Amino acid sequence: MRVDLVCLREPDQSARETIGGLNILRVPIVHKRGGKLSYLLEYSAFIFTASAVFAARTLRRRYDLVHIHNMPDILVLSGLIPKAFGAKVILDMHDPMPELMGTILHRGEDTFAVRLLLKLEKWSMAQADSVITTNVAFQRIFASRSCDATKLRIVMNSPDEKIFAPRGERRVTEKARNSGFTVMYHGTLVERNGADLAVEAFAKVRQNVPDAQLFIYGKRTPFLDKVLQSAREIGVAESVKYFGAKRLEDVVRAIDDCDVGIVPNPRSAFIEITMPTRIFEFLALGKPVIAPRTRGICDYFGEDSLLFFEPGNSDDLARQIAYVFSHPAEVGEIVRRGQEVLRLNAWAGEKQRYLQIVSDLLKPATT
Repeated sequence: MRVDLVCLREPDQSARETIGGLNILRVPIVHKRGGKLSYLLEYSAFIFTASAVFAARTLRRRYDLVHIHNMPDILVLSGLIPKAFGAKVILDMHDPMPELMGTILHRGEDTFAVRLLLKLEKWSMAQADSVITTNVAFQRIFASRSCDATKLRIVMNSPDEKIFAPRGERRVTEKARNSGFTVMYHGTLVERNGADLAVEAFAKVRQNVPDAQLFIYGKRTPFLDKVLQSAREIGVAESVKYFGAKRLEDVVRAIDDCDVGIVPNPRSAFIEITMPTRIFEFLALGKPVIAPRTRGICDYFGEDSLLFFEPGNSDDLARQIAYVFSHPAEVGEIVRRGQEVLRLNAWAGEKQRYLQIVSDLLKPATT
């Protein structure tokens, strides 16, 4: 296969690169988290650029398939000219924009912005030959409001086993209980992901586990600066350590060195339906993980296969962290059952589902 990838460019990356059969074009548009105008300008610039690139390349050689990864949903526009020349289009809906943008911008479902996103979602899905999404909750929502269920399939965003090689559960050791206990957060450092709640809960854990540490990984943001300031104000700054953004290989090593992972999300319309990949990453490496009790997660995990806390409740999150510290045998059983859920949704199987979708789309029509 010959594959062209058009994506954003980080400051330290080259504009063009070829890796094997993958031809990468990185567009110099800087992604900055901000308000509605910022998102609109970024999305418009990238849609225009991607559309122009694929239109020009289609005139030289025709594509068989265009795979478009939201956000935004209307990036599907960039595939319409290749589609007119025979290409099939997959729209990959990793996130539902009305819920996500409503959460980011604090807008209700009855506001103009969210209603507009709902209309764009439906239109965008109609332009695609196939729509894939990442979990059962997303599938239910899209099928109920925007997409013919017959062209909507799930391909979970499971960890790459080449990087997150599955391992048996590893309990909190007696040494860790006596000389140190590490809680880990990794991911995007924005309000909806709850790093502030993690610090608040951690401060309560420290009252009973004085040697505990909270390690934070992710790209620095203004929200993180507020979180670290909060840690200083409540007197736990020396135990809250920030290590910056890391490659996946480095994230694996960090998980190896921690005792428990946390997904400290507060409650919101978006968080209620997500199934964070970080849960699978911790479980793949045999580590316990504490996650919010939400519909998107409970579609996959039961009470006996994951450690839950009530979204937004720092007391409940602190209670579960303390439980991991004091009940290693019981937590080990929960990890093993959680790993069974991971095995049912491992990337090896999800990859085959994706390849079957592509195969079905590219299959010559029969008469």
